[in-house]
Amino acid sequence: MKVGQRTVLGFDFGTKSIGVAVGQEITGTAAPLNALKAVDGIPDWDILERIFTEWQPQLAVVGLPLNMDGTNQQITFAAKKFANRLNAKYKVKVETLDERLTTVEAKSELFEMGGYKKLEKGKVDSVSACLILESWMSRAN
Repeated sequence: MKVGQRTVLGFDFGTKSIGVAVGQEITGTAAPLNALKAVDGIPDWDILERIFTEWQPQLAVVGLPLNMDGTNQQITFAAKKFANRLNAKYKVKVETLDERLTTVEAKSELFEMGGYKKLEKGKVDSVSACLILESWMSRAN
């Protein structure tokens, strides 16, 4: 599939929840999917398998949670490990993207859409995944 026309999955990695979004390069937009519950950063790989089977992405983008000064923190290494496992398991190219401030932006967007009722953890994580994906697509084009 040509660059610019790919289906891309985005992930907002967390140790208890992993936000998921699907995007189309051709439109530059992303839509949130249900967040995945995780135990110490490990998702239910069967559910992830179904997501990859359903969407058939050509690429995945994993947000890297860096410190505000751009340095790695403990969770950064876990996110990189998750990205490597996606690549190995699903044979899809995986890129990472600095995701500082996406959770703050996601909470702001959800709050604007409906106040505190919209600020459920899973929704925040998947909207963060959308923002990661859309940010990656805007830089890629």
